[in-house]
Formats: sequence, structure tokens, C-alpha cells
Amino acid sequence: MGSETRAIAPQPPLATRHPTSRTVHGVTLSDDFAWLKAENWRDVMRDPHVLAPDIRAYLEAENAYADAFFAPDAALKETLVAEMRGRIKEDDAGVPSPDGPYAYYSRHRTGGQHPLVCRKPLPEGEETILLDGDRLAEGQAYFHLGHVRHSPDHRRLAYAADTQGAELHTILVRDLETGADLNDRIADTTGDLLWSEDGTSLFYIRRDAEHRPSQVFRHRLGTDPSKDELIYAEPDKGFFVSLGETQSGRFGLIACGDHETSEIHLIDLTAPEAPLRVVAPRTVGVRYEVEHHPDLGGEDRLVILTNADGAEDFKIVMAPSATPGRDFWRDLVPHKPGRMILSQVAYRGFLVRLEREDGLPRIVIRTVFSSEEHAIAFAEEAYALGMDEGYRFDTTELRFTYASMTTPAEVWAYDMHTRGRSLLKRQEVPSGHDPADYVTRRLFARAPDGETVPVTLLHRASTPLDGSAPCLLYGYGAYGLTIPASFSTNRLSLVDRGFVYAIAHIRGGTDKGWRWYKDGKLDKKPNTFTDFIAAAEHLVREKVARADAIVAHGGSAGGMLMGAIANLRPDLFAGIVAEVPFVDVLSTMLDDTLPLTPPEWPEWGNPIASEEAFKLIRSYSPVDNVTPQAYPAIFALAGLTDPRVTYWEPARWMARLRAAQSGTAPLLLRTNMDAGHGGAAGRFDRLDEVALIYAFALRVARGN
Repeated sequence: MGSETRAIAPQPPLATRHPTSRTVHGVTLSDDFAWLKAENWRDVMRDPHVLAPDIRAYLEAENAYADAFFAPDAALKETLVAEMRGRIKEDDAGVPSPDGPYAYYSRHRTGGQHPLVCRKPLPEGEETILLDGDRLAEGQAYFHLGHVRHSPDHRRLAYAADTQGAELHTILVRDLETGADLNDRIADTTGDLLWSEDGTSLFYIRRDAEHRPSQVFRHRLGTDPSKDELIYAEPDKGFFVSLGETQSGRFGLIACGDHETSEIHLIDLTAPEAPLRVVAPRTVGVRYEVEHHPDLGGEDRLVILTNADGAEDFKIVMAPSATPGRDFWRDLVPHKPGRMILSQVAYRGFLVRLEREDGLPRIVIRTVFSSEEHAIAFAEEAYALGMDEGYRFDTTELRFTYASMTTPAEVWAYDMHTRGRSLLKRQEVPSGHDPADYVTRRLFARAPDGETVPVTLLHRASTPLDGSAPCLLYGYGAYGLTIPASFSTNRLSLVDRGFVYAIAHIRGGTDKGWRWYKDGKLDKKPNTFTDFIAAAEHLVREKVARADAIVAHGGSAGGMLMGAIANLRPDLFAGIVAEVPFVDVLSTMLDDTLPLTPPEWPEWGNPIASEEAFKLIRSYSPVDNVTPQAYPAIFALAGLTDPRVTYWEPARWMARLRAAQSGTAPLLLRTNMDAGHGGAAGRFDRLDEVALIYAFALRVARGN
């Protein structure tokens, strides 16, 4: 650590030790910092002010220490924020999406932090602001506008808002003729919303006492929400519940599942009081998603994306809507190993799927009545692709989004019949952006077991790749999630200062198919860590990055990755940024009262029931493997009301790191006392957090 930092903060906070111990599977687990978990944590989620004074004092001391560390970078932070804000079109608007007589969209006003929800009459009408997010956020330390859905008759708007960051949303309903909210006010929900076809009923999900989304209710407008009818209660604490809807608008979907098993119940939206129907009862290891087509092969059918029958990379089957069980499933798009089908949507004349093969996504259009298929082609070496299903079922237009590390996001309209495409919107960068100034590439690093790990790079064309460039290396590697090679205006602030920005597509994601995910979970979880280390070593070996100037970055489950590599290879990284890091894995997986623990067991293992799982998790859990050694500079960010990665995980990690640190590099913890898992909710407030991360990376990469 440089003298500059020592002069500012010579004495970092040291958490008081209160030794505790317990025995699990014959092993004694000792913890000096268990007290950092508030006994009333459920209450803290709802009201941060009830946090115990001693815990608050420690977190605030950590914040003060971090602020002192960053004090010399105040001017740099302001510059970074100004740069990043200068790349944002402040009065930006989404592309209007037609539905019946209106087109709906959201936009921001200049200087506004939160979206405005708007609509215009078709074909060319005047805008009406249906919901003003900035006004709703007035007076709130935290505000996030969640799901917003207009009723099928376009008379009302249901919306969900979170004012604590704890993902406890209150649902309200606005009369679009008067602009006033109705008396219907439903608290403690997930924010999921679904309208009945006649617009008189709302379906929503409540969280239980342990913060889990587990109960689905039907609310009839104008009635007391306390008397709403419970239509589904999930009996398995390991299953979470969510709501969806088929593109046809016929069925609502109650989706229940964990990370390996799913079950879907149908709500007939034309008859909202009719009994639910299960599509296929849950079978361990079988996942499926449902779409609907009223005339597929001359019959009303469900279209089902599934991994059943050994379809590891998924296939699409169809079944009669009246008899949707697995006995009636018939292949429509057979399984092809190595081609992973990611999602699907059914339109009147076309079935569309998003799939990935050889690490790159593509969209495939299938004509319903002829089974003819074609793919939408793209030219770049690495890119991100997504589908925007819109509101309409009877349409030939598909909208999709396209971006690459160098190409700003684009929204395209594609005519599935003529195969013509037109650009609807290209992301504007007000301060200017020339893609020719940048280069994106894909490399492949060799893991210890011989697997090749894709690594996507972004750098300025003028940056020399001679082993002198600093590098920020990002990784996630869990739940089958893939980090797309998409465009980000923020990261240009690092790249324009000579950094190489790299994404390691490590095992635990699905970049190379479902096998890639399975090879990074449960007993194979350590592959995630060694893949990331191999990627860093490859960048040094290929002279993409300077050996002493790699900064690792990950968040949530990617924060666990950061904790693991800090223990395994502290010498390889100049610094590590861990956002809301899942680092206290063993303690969390041993506590089945926490919101995410039972649903997480299929991903990590159940150390309560299995001694083998206990030993495995204990072998890599970052908090449990902190040892006396020289750790690199570490910057951890947490959210006090975070229900996904509770604040005490990074707090306990930092306390242990401080006690074990034999080097002089700074160890920093900054807790947002007014937010949860996603950090600051306002689009400009978030830039302050990003600027701190980049200031940290710039500082440690230059060795001070």
C-alpha cells in the first residue's frame, strides 16, 4: 500500500471478536464474527433503521475507511461519472410496442433517474404519461419501479414498486382515464403481475415469512386484498414461484422450480376462477417452459421447451392443450447436442427460438404450417442477441436486439414472412463513439483439465498488446447464466485509459451448452475457479495483459468466484472487486431459514443432509478458506437490505480477511445502507458505484 493511503487511514476497522462454535458432521466450525448477522434480519429488510447499533457502527466504520481510501480519487471519480453520464442519452425513449389501439413504451426525461411509462394512440397520436417514476420516487432513499402491465382493455395499469431494496414490492392499480390510483394496494409481493382477459382480476405472488415467493393469489378489483383468494401454495421450500403468460394471451403460467426441476400450472385467463391445470408433474432433473398455439397441426396445442428424455441442450415438443402431460409430448424440434435452445416464442404463423451453438447465439424462424426454417445471420466474431416478443400474437413482425462489445445496441424489426429487416433504433452515445476505434476478439484459454475457455476482449485499436496493458477480467460462472458480449458505455472509461476489458466465459455458465453448466456446479464447482485463473494466466502469456496489473471483477455468485481466487491465487491479481459477493457459502447453505438456501441446494449441494456436500463446500467457501497470507487489494460492495446475498456475508469475509492479511494491500468494504442486491436504483446514482470500482481498478493497476 502506498504512503498516500497509509497517511489517510492507518488503522482500518477491526471487528470485535465474539467466539462461537458449532459442530456439523463431526467438524467444529468456529466463527468470531457471527454477531454481524442481525437476529432481526427480517425486520431490517423492511426497515433498515432497526439494525442493531453495534452492527451499524461497524458497517459505517467500514464505509468511512473506504471513503478515506477513495478521497484522493475524488477528482477522478467526478471525471469518470461525467464521462459515463455524457455517454447516456438523457431523454432516451424505447421503441413503442403496439398493442390494439395503442403503442406502449418507456422513456426518461433529461435529468430523470427513473422511467416514465407512456403510450400513444395508433397510428399517430399524442403521448400520454401513464406513470412518472421520478415523481413516485420523490422523498424515497431508494426506489425501484418493478413490473408494469396494462390491462387487456387498456383502461388500467398495474405497477409494482420497491422502496427498500429488499424486493418487497407493493402493487397499485391506476385508472388510466382519471390518472388516479385505485384503493387496491397489495403489499409484500414479488412484483409479478398478471391480468385476467376481462381486466377485472389480478394474479400476484406473496413472499412468505422467510422471504420466499411461494403463494399465488387472485385479487378482484375493488375488493379488500386481505380477502384475496389463494389459488396456489408451493409445498416445497426449495421451489420458488413466478408468473408468466403465453404470447397468445390465453394462459397464465405459474412456474415453480429450482435450478434443475420445474413444474408449470396453467391459469385460463378467459376463465380466471377456473381450476388450475398442471402441464406435467415435477420430475427431478426435468425442466420445461411453455408456449401456446391455438392451431398447430389443426389442434390447440402447447409448445414446450424441455430437457426431457436426455435432451441435455433442450428440444421443443408439442402436446394437446387438453392433455398436456408427458405421455402426449411429441418432438417438434429434436435435440441436437451442442446446440442449446435458450428460449422460444409462438406467433400465429411462426415459431421462433433463440439458440446458441459454438458460443454464438442465433434466431431461428420456423413457419408453423410448413415446418420450413431459416436463421437470421450476423457477421461479427462475438455479439449479444435477444428477442423482444412484444404484445401481439397475430403478427409477422419479430423485434430483436443486437449489440457487440464495439457496436451500440440496436433494435431491429424483422418480417418473418418476407425476411426483410429494418433498423428501428440504434443506441446513441451523445459524447461520441466510433466502433472503428475499438477491437473485440475472442481467445481460448486452456484449463488444467484440457478444456478450452472462451475469453472475449475489448480494447482500443491503439492499445499495444505487448504485455504492458492493464486488464479488468470479469467472470460469473453459475446457474447456467451466460455473460453476453454486449455493448457497455461505462466500460469505455477503462478501455479509453488503456485497459483491456475481458470476459471469461467459464464453466457454470452455458456458453458451450448445458454440459458447460453441469461441469461448473456441485462437485465440479472448482472448475469455475480454475477456469478463471487459467483465463488470467492466458492473458499474461499471450501478452494481452501485464502480469502485475490484472483486476478481477465479479458479483453475487461471481463474487464467490472472487473470494475463491483470492484464496487460491492472490499473487495473480493486482486487485479484486467483489459486488454483493456470495462468500459465506457454507454458513448460508447450512441455514435453511434464509430465503435462498433450499432453492440453492441443487446448485451447490445440501451440507445439512450430506456430509459429502458439507466437505465439498467447506473446501472452497471463501470465508472458510481465508488463511494468513498476502492478499491483493480487495474492494467489496454490499447492500444492507439485500435478500439474495445478505450484508453479513461480505462483512464477515472482510473481518476475516483483515485478521489474516499479512500484506499491505488495502481491504475495503462499502455497504449501501439504503439499497439491496442491485445497488443504487437510479440510473445516475448507479454511476457513482461504477466510478468507485473503476477508480479502484485504475489505482491498484498502477501500483498504488
